[in-house]
Amino acid sequence: MTLPRILALALALILAPAAARAEPVTATDILGRTVSLAAPARRIVLVQGRQVSTLAFLMRDPTSIVAGWGGDFRRQDPAAYALYQKAFPAMSAIPVVGEGTAPTTSLERIIALQPDLVVLSRLVIGARTTTPTSADMIDKLEAAGLKVAVIDFYVRPLVDTVPSLRALGRLTGHGREAEELIAFYERHLARVRERVAGLPRPTLFMLAHADGRDCCSTPGRATFNDMIEAAGGINMGASLVPGVNGQVSIEKVIASNPDVFVATGGLHLAATNGLVLGPGVDARRSRESFERLLAIPGIAAVGAVQRGRAYGFHHLFNDTPLHVVGIEVLAKWLHPERFADIDPQRSFDEMNHRFLTVPVTGTWWLGAPPH
Repeated sequence: MTLPRILALALALILAPAAARAEPVTATDILGRTVSLAAPARRIVLVQGRQVSTLAFLMRDPTSIVAGWGGDFRRQDPAAYALYQKAFPAMSAIPVVGEGTAPTTSLERIIALQPDLVVLSRLVIGARTTTPTSADMIDKLEAAGLKVAVIDFYVRPLVDTVPSLRALGRLTGHGREAEELIAFYERHLARVRERVAGLPRPTLFMLAHADGRDCCSTPGRATFNDMIEAAGGINMGASLVPGVNGQVSIEKVIASNPDVFVATGGLHLAATNGLVLGPGVDARRSRESFERLLAIPGIAAVGAVQRGRAYGFHHLFNDTPLHVVGIEVLAKWLHPERFADIDPQRSFDEMNHRFLTVPVTGTWWLGAPPH
């Protein structure tokens, strides 16, 4: 083989991956909209910045393709944000386009960035009331020549997670990684559903954002409701409050006598002596905060607490594919005998180390304290 031919072949091999990456990609978002790009997106805007943690399941540096994002990630999950910032220092320079909500989002900033793709969520497009409607938001971005995809892991997690992962994977050129994660997700979810099929369904009351002061905020017919039902339980909040969430008096909770009591917590509750869970939180700190919570008059009178069936659950399980592990945790609490051989920690560790670019440490759930 002549030298020129060898050089030409070597050049072709070098350029082949780039050419493959430049092929057009098409996906269907959760609204059923077809989204087509001339090539996988290399500059995207995440209107909800916390969705970067989903990109971290698919690629080595999820921040490398983020041209702009919402400030909600830093505000709502500062511990996770710090982990990402340590791994990817350059992300500090990513422009902020809003605070992860519709009223705070600047379409002008997004348009000025000229991204390949703008990623919206159900929460963003469903909350525009006094400001332009969701249709206006999508239409205005598309009228400016931008491509828009809607994905979500929060409002209807069991409906939207798989199509969201598939769309995000295809549109960023990481379809293979997305399909591997989808296979894991569907296998673990199917295992839970098969085991709870036909079993009696215990009632569960969830105290959301257990801040140690106000009781009781609880989820209605969305988000955690889907997870509780998939785990083989009945979410009492679905019949007690209208909409996504609402308030219930502690007297009502005591009178309703749930079989299981679950409090959700996070680092954002540390300032109020609430339930502290999440990235970087050691088990002792979480346990102490949980025991303080359960000793509060009113909560201490709930039958499930007195029977030793009270548990702690990281609130931000509600907006990530990691929620499939949360479903295993809930199923084990609701049906301990049926799930005696299932170890959610093992599932969590596998997702953490097999898929996530930035593995998360800390305490994400707590079993009942000694009774």
